[in-house]
Amino acid sequence: MLPDAQEVTSVQHWTDRLFSFRVTRPQSLRFRSGEFVMIGLLGDNGKPLLRAYSIASPSWDEELEFYSIKVPDGPLTSKLQHIQPGDQIILRPKPVGTLVLDALLPGKRLWFLATGTGIAPFASLMRDPETYEKYDQVIMMHTCREKAELEYGRQLVESLKDDPLIGEMVGDKLKYYPTTTREESERMGRITDNLASGKVFEDLGIPSMSAENDRAMVCGSMAFNIDVKAVLESFGLREGANSDPLEYVVEKAFVGDGI
Repeated sequence: MLPDAQEVTSVQHWTDRLFSFRVTRPQSLRFRSGEFVMIGLLGDNGKPLLRAYSIASPSWDEELEFYSIKVPDGPLTSKLQHIQPGDQIILRPKPVGTLVLDALLPGKRLWFLATGTGIAPFASLMRDPETYEKYDQVIMMHTCREKAELEYGRQLVESLKDDPLIGEMVGDKLKYYPTTTREESERMGRITDNLASGKVFEDLGIPSMSAENDRAMVCGSMAFNIDVKAVLESFGLREGANSDPLEYVVEKAFVGDGI
């Protein structure tokens, strides 16, 4: 029996590099949408091999969803990608993280800025009623190299309109702005470039970003985080934290390559 074991209830492979899975939720687990937990499996040495994973399901969900990259020789994901319903994983029920609504000052417009599997915490927040109670508009900018890598987010956003719980709240408040950087697609370019050039404001027919109205959350690779912070600060936004809410927050525990 694994320590802190939870059972896998479903697995979906999106591409040869991406998969999502759902597991049972410990009854004691309380978390705020956007937080992460440590999950993993036993390593070859019999010791737990754990990594930080954002919970992709909203805080009201009866199960927990995760969205992961597959790294062929990654110590954890080389094993994790083979899980099947009925298998068990280790889940440490101590959620933490900075991508929570409480870490931002009140504002009118909320930006979710993600690359790759960095969309996971926003998959949680986009399904949380509180997001739409607090903001007049929510913009999900997601960038991947290829179109197929956007599919998880696209299907999730599409499903929100018909969601019996929050469909009406979402209404037309949520704007989705997916782009690719390698494969030709309808919209292309890096998030930083599309913000700095003003292209995203033009495409969506919305005013530019301001510290007065806009709040942002960032989740991607270390390099992406650094670049986006510079762009957000050029608009006058300042980085906040749970203990010091300001205009934007960045998730520093995001799992990148090599997992």
